[in-house]
Amino acid sequence: MADERKTAIVTGASRGIGLAIAKKLAKSGYNVAVVDACPLENSENAVSEVKALGVDAKAYQCNVADFAAVEATVKQINEDFGGIYILVNNAGITRDGLLIKMSEENFDAVINVNLKGTFNFIKHVAPIMMKKREGRVVSISSIVGIEGQAGQVNYSASKAGVIGVTKSCAREFASRNITFNAIAPGYVETPMTAVLTDKQKEAIFEMIPLKRYGQPEDIANAVNFLCSEDASYITGQVLSVDGGMHM
Repeated sequence: MADERKTAIVTGASRGIGLAIAKKLAKSGYNVAVVDACPLENSENAVSEVKALGVDAKAYQCNVADFAAVEATVKQINEDFGGIYILVNNAGITRDGLLIKMSEENFDAVINVNLKGTFNFIKHVAPIMMKKREGRVVSISSIVGIEGQAGQVNYSASKAGVIGVTKSCAREFASRNITFNAIAPGYVETPMTAVLTDKQKEAIFEMIPLKRYGQPEDIANAVNFLCSEDASYITGQVLSVDGGMHM
């Protein structure tokens, strides 16, 4: 079990993959700061589910793309919990469309949340981890950040950028005993993927060697491992959790 005083920040934690990660880390003994852009009342169920696992949890409303808002949120979390040991950059959005039809607004929105949001949280959490000379940062990328995907230029670029940030930070902070790793999920059944048509889902299914769709818990298990002592010698890596889609 983790030291009960150690705290994990999970962004986009009110539902889907983020909530599964928050609950898995709670089961490992970490207090959890549930960060989401939605109103605080929308995160109440997530906080209740995490607290039911025997740890402390609190919700924070924050637009991860807002540098100043992230700075204030991280400061408040550090004051509330007395430290931050884990950061999971999970918050993300999609605004899909072919490049020729993609608006500047939709490109910028995805980059700002998915990529700049990752930068913002690392920027403000890293000094806290540096002082204690320990920390785990796991950022959620995507298989499309490795392979690309038609109709997702913005999303692919943002998730490829997350990988670049992860590898660069792994080199910058290794001397302070802070590890940085990324997870690249394949198709995971979440509210974000529920909007796909049956035809699209069938096509994806045929590409998965394990012949099942991923579940949020599959990603949460990988995050939990990378945050554990068992992964203390792993940094700068991208772990594909995709049923074998990317080999």
